[in-house]
Amino acid sequence: MARLLLIRHGQASFGADDYDALSEIGHEQARTLGRSFADRGIRPTLIVRGDMRRHDETATGIVEGLKEPVETVVDAGWNEFDFHHVVTVHQPDFRAATTPRAFQEIFEAATARWCSGDHDTEYTESFPTFQERVTAALERLRGHRDVLVVSSGGPIAMAASLLTTGSAAAWAALNRVSVNTGVTKVIVGSRGLSLSTFNEHTHVEADPRLLTYR
Repeated sequence: MARLLLIRHGQASFGADDYDALSEIGHEQARTLGRSFADRGIRPTLIVRGDMRRHDETATGIVEGLKEPVETVVDAGWNEFDFHHVVTVHQPDFRAATTPRAFQEIFEAATARWCSGDHDTEYTESFPTFQERVTAALERLRGHRDVLVVSSGGPIAMAASLLTTGSAAAWAALNRVSVNTGVTKVIVGSRGLSLSTFNEHTHVEADPRLLTYR
């Protein structure tokens, strides 16, 4: 039975000039995941990644950990939604939040507003459009076997919600708990795509430094 492994990127650089670059921890998380795959005999036939820097660097780290080349293709359908835009629409001075906790509170209020459907015209990508984008990206994976998909928390949470509830109803709750380099397994069977596991992260649990959410 074919499987798709949806992988959230490693820790990005919160508070840095370029958030999209992985932190040192993020690079280590990616290599650790690759080594874990190698130890478990997981040999992907293909890596599909979004076109953001954090997706590229995470995919590179996983391949380094695997210690064998894997063909990689880019699919921008797996890009994260523009959370800077979503947060700015809600609270333009959000950069005054100097701690992860303060930003998280603003982020959750901003995404709740985005998801509500009451303000769709204010966003460059509305929440329904985001859902349609992820749905299409999932559909493009049909027919593949043993594929790693390197993406972000938002698209992976959307995929998991769609596969379990048939809607985006669980998106916010799933997105909130996504771990950096957490692995979500999707089974490709005769009846289509089915969620097997969500956000598995045993590869980082042995080292508290590597267990991060943002």
